[in-house]
Amino acid sequence: MKTFRLSESRGPHSPDVAGFFDPRTFSVQYIVTDPATRKCAIIDPVLDYDEKSGATATRHADELLAYIRDQGLEVQWILDTHPHADHFSAAQYLKDKTGAPTAIGAYVTQVQELWKGIYNWPEFPADGHQWDHLFRAGDAFAIGNLPVRVLYSPGHTLASVTYVVGDAAFVHDTLFQPDFGTARADFPGGDAHQLWRSIQEILSLPDDTRLFTGHDYMPGGREPEWESTVREQKQANKHLAGIQEDAYVRLRNRRDRELPMPKLILHALQVNVRGGRLPEPENNGRRYLKIPLDALEGAAWD
Repeated sequence: MKTFRLSESRGPHSPDVAGFFDPRTFSVQYIVTDPATRKCAIIDPVLDYDEKSGATATRHADELLAYIRDQGLEVQWILDTHPHADHFSAAQYLKDKTGAPTAIGAYVTQVQELWKGIYNWPEFPADGHQWDHLFRAGDAFAIGNLPVRVLYSPGHTLASVTYVVGDAAFVHDTLFQPDFGTARADFPGGDAHQLWRSIQEILSLPDDTRLFTGHDYMPGGREPEWESTVREQKQANKHLAGIQEDAYVRLRNRRDRELPMPKLILHALQVNVRGGRLPEPENNGRRYLKIPLDALEGAAWD
């Protein structure tokens, strides 16, 4: 299985995009580089977690660090697109290793407030201070000389943002590859109408914009893929081509009723709403996760 792929710059204002696929969680991590300055950003890094043993590791994050070292890159940003439900974020680990600031969309406070209730954390500060910077829709910044702008893309979660870096857009869990469709909208705070509108904003980008997704589930047993274009999505996405909003919402809601919750959602959110920080060790030196019972619908008994 091919788990690394480099999408090379197309010219000025176009980044090199290195994608790293994690088969355990079907997640894609990215290193986005300005070829002119060799400055880069890390997007959606994975901290390894084995739910059977409770073990954590930094194998995938260390793979990113090795690539950065080998390519002579300087990390400017560590970016999350949203608080992930299917893997732990390695943002804090990578900040400790590189000194680069962490960032996420400012809308993460809504997700923190929601999960603060689910985990019964009355003292938890749902203010986003766990990241160094919070971006809002329309904000602009740079990776080296590459312009970056932020789109607010709710629907999959309350907090999802898209980073548009030159001719590349990192669309997290709104769109998947055209042969798989679009993201679910039934997580706490999700909404299929909002997801449709977020997708339409992404598809209003120029047709040749490269789109990089947060996951790939390899339908039909094909090799993992995570890059497409706006044009390809408009023409071939199995949930979008030739469909209007009401039909999409019916399709999305029907599909979501058939899906079990991600196996790590209750494990991961308590780490990811803290910016990738694991729980503090208790008096015996061990860290513990808190799993609320009967908190979510979507149990798969059969």
